[in-house]
Amino acid sequence: MKRFARLFAELDGTNSTLGKLAALERYFREADHGDAAWAVWFLTGHRPRQVVPSRQMFALAGRIAELPEWLMDECYETVGDLAETVAHVLPAATQPTDHSLSHWIEARLLPLRDTPDEAREAALQQAWSELDGTARLVWNKLITGEFRVGVMARTVTRALGNLVGIDPAVVAHRLAGTWHPTPENFRALLSADGAVALGSQPYPMFLAHALTEPPASLGDIADWQVEWKWDGIRGQLIKRGGQVWVWSRGEELINDAFPDLVAAASRLPDGTVLDGEIVVWREERVAPFNALQQRLGRKTPSRALLERAPAAFIAYDVLEQGGRDARALMLVERRALLEQLLSAQIAGSPLRLSPLITATGWDDLAAQRVACRELGVEGMMLKRRDAPYGVGRMRGPWWKWKIEPFTVDAVLMYAQRGHGKRASLYTDYTFGVWDEGALVPFAKAYSGLTDAEIRSVDDYIRSHTLEKFGPVRVVSPDIVCELAFEGLQRSTRHKSGIAVRFPRIARLRQDKKPAEADTLQALHSLLGAGR
Repeated sequence: MKRFARLFAELDGTNSTLGKLAALERYFREADHGDAAWAVWFLTGHRPRQVVPSRQMFALAGRIAELPEWLMDECYETVGDLAETVAHVLPAATQPTDHSLSHWIEARLLPLRDTPDEAREAALQQAWSELDGTARLVWNKLITGEFRVGVMARTVTRALGNLVGIDPAVVAHRLAGTWHPTPENFRALLSADGAVALGSQPYPMFLAHALTEPPASLGDIADWQVEWKWDGIRGQLIKRGGQVWVWSRGEELINDAFPDLVAAASRLPDGTVLDGEIVVWREERVAPFNALQQRLGRKTPSRALLERAPAAFIAYDVLEQGGRDARALMLVERRALLEQLLSAQIAGSPLRLSPLITATGWDDLAAQRVACRELGVEGMMLKRRDAPYGVGRMRGPWWKWKIEPFTVDAVLMYAQRGHGKRASLYTDYTFGVWDEGALVPFAKAYSGLTDAEIRSVDDYIRSHTLEKFGPVRVVSPDIVCELAFEGLQRSTRHKSGIAVRFPRIARLRQDKKPAEADTLQALHSLLGAGR
């Protein structure tokens, strides 16, 4: 555990990709395969399910530290992270040990799921008596299910590939899907033969960068394939050996939520893997995203839900055809294979081919882009016709040209401290708009301000707090910000009657007085455009 804790501290302490890469290579070179397997699992974004209720752990730490509840709450508000707060307040370890990471996970953490409360607290207290410093912090984050560290999965696969001289893309493919952290799987991960055991295994997704320059900067439009950017969830549909698997971009198997897609895909030839967007399709168009949310996470969607929110898979790429990896082919070649595959689908099939957008030039394409909101799409995808299918986010071959976000001017009403490195600053904001002379909260936003602006707003919040409700401060309504968001829809769960998607702060509006902020009526007028 100490070696993994050192790695955590090294990764958390630098923004240098080369520094992170060196730390990872050093760790994987020195760690035994059992520890290395768990490290890979955690560092590529997996987290164990929470095994101890946060409140139980917090209360136990307070009793051990002999701190009253109010003081524990003050500590938490200052630190902003429960695992870190507990690590700080506990006394030093009295029985320090140096067990391996695999021991702590397999022998100490996982059994806590089925342990009665009294025995669980005894196990926690014993663990804290053996762990100190960063190792205790990492343990706390693991048992709360909140383990995160600032390293990209691509950097992890690159470090692993460097160790044995294999392509990081091969490592990424081997890790895709339900990879289990065992010593045997770690050894197979670094096998030099280049083979990948397929079965249900998905391919690593290829991701696009946001286009921030004029599209004409990309050169001749004839070199680019243009499609709509659909407002759904990215998915990968696999048919191998007579079985079908539907994977989300987050590498979750979602067959149960989408039995209609599984049934349709069963008619595909064996050895087929499609990349595309999962949406709800009604009245010959994509339904708003909230319709798709009703399907996500369902184990057994009812017949009524399947009829009310029918799923579709809009395919825009083929990654495997006839059991052969097609990713090295040019996009124009893969598109021809895709069209051939889907031409055999029966009428009304939920497997749909993503249509191509034709244009005489970039100006013509920009004119067509104006229709995005009416069509219920987020913008356009621009893909080089001669590009292979890559791994992860690479600049150059794929770009997303999103429509401009909605914007409104809103007034800061409430504030809370942030988390992690922002735990000492007020960075979580609730904004409101005017309705009949009163401010109505409608959105929370956490990002968009510069560090200098955050410090300025934090100073203002501290000196202009009207009331406190636990960690929430009611702020004098004087700060106006322009908020940007991708879409909005009616919602009975919100006081404003509206829910917005991906709100963030576009800029401080120091030129505007609070009375000049937007109204709830203005937000409602956008509902038709925010499908």
